[in-house]
Amino acid sequence: MGGSKNVYASVKAYSKRGKLLTKADFQTLAESRDLEELMTRIKNTVYGEAVADVQKPFTSQSIESALRSKLADIHYSIAKTSGNSGVLDAYYMKFIVSNLKQILKGKVLGKSQEEIETHVNLHAEELIKQRDIVVKALVAKDFEEAVASLNSVQFGEEIAKAAALYNEKKNVQIIDTYFDKILYQHLAGAMKNYSDKEATKLVAMDIDFYNILSVIRGKFWGLQEDQIQDLIIHTSPPARELLGRMMAAGTVRDAFNELSSTKYKELVPQVENELDAIAEFERAFEMMIYRTSLRSFTKMFSFATIVGITKLTSFEVRNLAAIAFAVEQKIPTETTMSKLILEEE
Repeated sequence: MGGSKNVYASVKAYSKRGKLLTKADFQTLAESRDLEELMTRIKNTVYGEAVADVQKPFTSQSIESALRSKLADIHYSIAKTSGNSGVLDAYYMKFIVSNLKQILKGKVLGKSQEEIETHVNLHAEELIKQRDIVVKALVAKDFEEAVASLNSVQFGEEIAKAAALYNEKKNVQIIDTYFDKILYQHLAGAMKNYSDKEATKLVAMDIDFYNILSVIRGKFWGLQEDQIQDLIIHTSPPARELLGRMMAAGTVRDAFNELSSTKYKELVPQVENELDAIAEFERAFEMMIYRTSLRSFTKMFSFATIVGITKLTSFEVRNLAAIAFAVEQKIPTETTMSKLILEEE
């Protein structure tokens, strides 16, 4: 990445970092009595313009969609400012992957095109002129046709594998995992070209997050070792050995215990219930990624700040979407706040 572009993008990242919402801001938003009040409060934040065109009657879905458009604009602008960065392009793929997940899971559940459309926002695709890929899958008459419509895209082979494994296990989370694999594979490939230690640490942590959770979930779903192996992204020899030991472990708990001699030992869940343990581990790992992203701002003009702000703005929009859903469903404020990815006091 060009030096001067890097400097400019880093300055922009610092400026965005200073405008991130605080815990008190999220608290105020979460205390809204209804979506109308929430919209009024969001309009007093940096996201005011983003939600300005949301029409009444407000729904958490329409608010989230407007916020996702704003996030796509932020990430597109960061990537453009930085020049051509494979890492940022890989992170940007998250928008497309997220839409394709929604479409294929919707087809599996027999939802109509209209129902699926409410969960799909094509703004990110429009910015990079990739709308057709997603629209083809959306208008397909069923799951099989949607999968077939994607076989010519660069990750068509992984999507075909996802469909085959889903048909065998009938678990929609398998679709999620395979699409995540596409994303993280791109990230791992792009990372090889970077020398920035802090940025590499952040990206490597994301890849570890994906790999470790894929092994744990694969065991929980009762997949064979070769099926779990196929979900894994190739990584460094020590990481590969650890994943191998986790795959060979007898139970989910034994697999978690393999982490107790690694840098992730603090994250090993203590609850017995496997489903709760997976959820607890996932949250703890995301908090670790969040804190590492915050710390990426210690060195000015480094690529790490640009990756860091990409991660932090994603967490911020996710928190806002979670608040909108919670306000709509009348979930108590304390419960909502406990689920957000935020600095703990």
